[in-house]
Amino acid sequence: MRRIEADAITQAVERLCMEANYFLGQDVIDALERSLKEEESPIGQQILRDILENARIGGEELAPICQDTGFTVVFVELGQEVEVVREAECGMQSAELNPPFNIPNSALREAITKGVAQGYTKGYLRASIVQDPLRRINTKDNTPPVIHVEVVPGDRLRLTIMCKGSGCENMSRFAMLTPAQGRKGVVNFVVETVLKGGGRPCPPLIVGVGLGGTFDQAAYIAKRSLLRPVGSHHTEAHIKELEEELFEKVNATGVGPQAWGGRTTALAVHVETYPCHIASLPVAVNIECHSHRLKTTIL
Repeated sequence: MRRIEADAITQAVERLCMEANYFLGQDVIDALERSLKEEESPIGQQILRDILENARIGGEELAPICQDTGFTVVFVELGQEVEVVREAECGMQSAELNPPFNIPNSALREAITKGVAQGYTKGYLRASIVQDPLRRINTKDNTPPVIHVEVVPGDRLRLTIMCKGSGCENMSRFAMLTPAQGRKGVVNFVVETVLKGGGRPCPPLIVGVGLGGTFDQAAYIAKRSLLRPVGSHHTEAHIKELEEELFEKVNATGVGPQAWGGRTTALAVHVETYPCHIASLPVAVNIECHSHRLKTTIL
């Protein structure tokens, strides 16, 4: 069993929160530059140049690339041979630990939450989270985050931070289609979702689609699809073809950069699937804006 100190996790999360908000990923920059070469609209070209310049300034001046620094979503791949321990536990035998300390998830979640708080405070990032959806009192440090934990083989801990803005998140949609609607129904729903969003999610977009599972699973895999390198394709040939069809039809809508018209409405469409019930066809669309704030580290 390999022990990882909670403080190391906190420091990693703190750093990732700031880096995600300051540095746009190279895969996104490459996609923007490709789109700039292909964009035919003069105003669309100028917007794409502005987005690239904004990314350059953010990285050089360590300034947020968007004023909405997002809801922190943390994807954790926890090796089954990893034990997360607090500093006070170092050197202690497992049998000596008090009940609250021998629950790795407790220490892990506390460490991640503390890292988010420190990252957003030290990085002067906007605190956007309210404690109660109705009373709307700001927590002042962007906590709590949303944390997804998956136990995997090995003795490593992989942390992926996504800082998800609300403008694009608000334009996400879910539908429980009938199996008879099939592929055509899925395509229509995804394209319709992009059209309904218009300029509100700040296109060009990265469109995450989750097909199958249940109500909650479809939404989860739609968001998880956004972790893939921008423009990468599904390994299954028929899903890759679906991604390519959706990409073509989304960009054919003419919404364009910042909804000023053009052929660059999306930088990519990613589809993930999961087995589903014979009587249902769940489809979730998780919209991401061009400020795709995503960083990963392995401990």
